[in-house]
Amino acid sequence: MGRFILLGILLLPFLEIAGFIWVGGQIGILSTLAAIVGTAVAGVLIVRWQGLGMVLDSRAMMARGEMPQRQFAEMMMIAVAGLFLLVPGFITDAIGFALLIPPVRHWLYGQMSRNMVVVTTYRPSQPGPAHKSIDLDNDDYR
Repeated sequence: MGRFILLGILLLPFLEIAGFIWVGGQIGILSTLAAIVGTAVAGVLIVRWQGLGMVLDSRAMMARGEMPQRQFAEMMMIAVAGLFLLVPGFITDAIGFALLIPPVRHWLYGQMSRNMVVVTTYRPSQPGPAHKSIDLDNDDYR
């Protein structure tokens, strides 16, 4: 499996350059550059919007005492999608946009978590009375 990943990493720049040449020949150089910049900007905006929603969901789950392992995994996938969208190229953009689709992330999480065990030391805070406060007059604390 590691060899296939290494081969993919080595072949990706060549495939991206071939994609630039082909798309540039079809729509022109300026349109190709505009498409690359446009996908990067759109991707960053979408990543920011989805990432913020995930952070809020995770905080709410942790406040309820639940462990948000799926949300953490999906936040990592969103971060990888953002990285792929910032790297210039049409193949990495396609992979990045695919990772922004929630059903794709759910499927990937299901594939990755089949043999995964989450171990945590997280303990939710116990509900109870608040800390007692002491009110002081102005001349008491000087």
